[in-house]
Amino acid sequence: MNLSQIRAALDSAGVRPAKKLGQNFLHDQNLARWIVEQAQIVPDDFVLEIGPGLGALTSEILKRGARLLALEKDGRLANFLREKFHDPRFELRYCDALDFDTRILFAERNVKVIGNLPYYIASQLLFRFVDFPNCISLALFMLQEEMARRLSAKPGNADYGALTVRLQLHHHVEYLRKIPRTVFIPQPEVASAIVRFTPRDEKRIGIFDYEVFGEIVKHGFSQRRKQLRKLLAGQIDNWESISKKISVPLTARAEELSFEQWIALTNLIAPRDEKIASQASAERFPVVDENDRQIGTASRLEVHENNFRHRAVHILIFNHAGEVLLQKRSPWKDRHPLLWDSSAAGHVEANEDYDEAAGRELMEELGASVSLDCIGKLPASAKTGQEFIMIYRGEHDGPFAFPCEEISAVEFFPIEIVERWVANKPEDFAPGFLECWRLFNAISS
Repeated sequence: MNLSQIRAALDSAGVRPAKKLGQNFLHDQNLARWIVEQAQIVPDDFVLEIGPGLGALTSEILKRGARLLALEKDGRLANFLREKFHDPRFELRYCDALDFDTRILFAERNVKVIGNLPYYIASQLLFRFVDFPNCISLALFMLQEEMARRLSAKPGNADYGALTVRLQLHHHVEYLRKIPRTVFIPQPEVASAIVRFTPRDEKRIGIFDYEVFGEIVKHGFSQRRKQLRKLLAGQIDNWESISKKISVPLTARAEELSFEQWIALTNLIAPRDEKIASQASAERFPVVDENDRQIGTASRLEVHENNFRHRAVHILIFNHAGEVLLQKRSPWKDRHPLLWDSSAAGHVEANEDYDEAAGRELMEELGASVSLDCIGKLPASAKTGQEFIMIYRGEHDGPFAFPCEEISAVEFFPIEIVERWVANKPEDFAPGFLECWRLFNAISS
């Protein structure tokens, strides 16, 4: 849309651009085309557009054949866009992007997010849409240039800060180009820039405790002129030794540490719990026959290597809203790392029955103790990893305390979202969970 077309569209929609909503409309269609090209959109993508405005980017996205869900806060613009775009691939929701339920995206394939983020809520939107855990394959945002430089900054740069490190933990952040004020109507007070987020390989991040990472980054940047050995004195009492291990000077300040050095520092403060790993390898499980009668015991390694039939429990925890809690398995798991699984799950150990195992696993994995109801049992098969699985359900609203060695994240999901997610992307889930979910649905229907 050129200048005259934008003015006509604004008049038609009865819209006077509102500064409080960050409404600045792009009138350079060549630039709009270039921006959308950077999102590498293909027909198989599902695109979420934040703040479509008059549809400058919307039209370019639809030209590439993708499905598009647009979120527009201004009701007048929402009505304008519904009239403008009559396309079966286009859906518009009249809502504030901060209120949008991002869990919906987990059920979609090839999710990409694109948008011109209002400057006054840009940080909140970034954390809502790209913070861990998420399912986005690419995000492209137009931001105030100052923020764009902060997000993409490198160590040693004055723009490098806690926000930089936190968002770069799970994403590569690229500063693509500056956008002048003159391509908008009305012109904003500051220049903008385009940044692109692409996810890092979770298996290669190598951090053991995300909570500790967040704490030390926050403290480390709380007073930029102070040295880390003073700011982190509460967490570190041997800074001289640790600084040598992560190859930074004794006088290092937060902005001097690279992304990799922050991870190394975190892992020295909160190392991997080798005790959990050694205990797991020492576990012994009942070995059973085709009728679930015990015929012996064997170690975890022997059971898995020889595909012996054995026993397991899966627990599905629901909150008061009827949403089910799922856990994302950690990258350190020996089986099905980084896949989504039941709220809690584990093996029945020697000299333990199913009920005892369920209570123990719930406490070990979620730090919770609730009344559990047995809802069914699955026979051992290749689909369950030769496990007889007893399935339980319980109710708890959280919060939960989980071991990072075992679990990367936990999240409640509405049942209908899990249904669509399982149907569209079964590869996101541990095989045992898929079997448990099918049985849960059969019992519930």
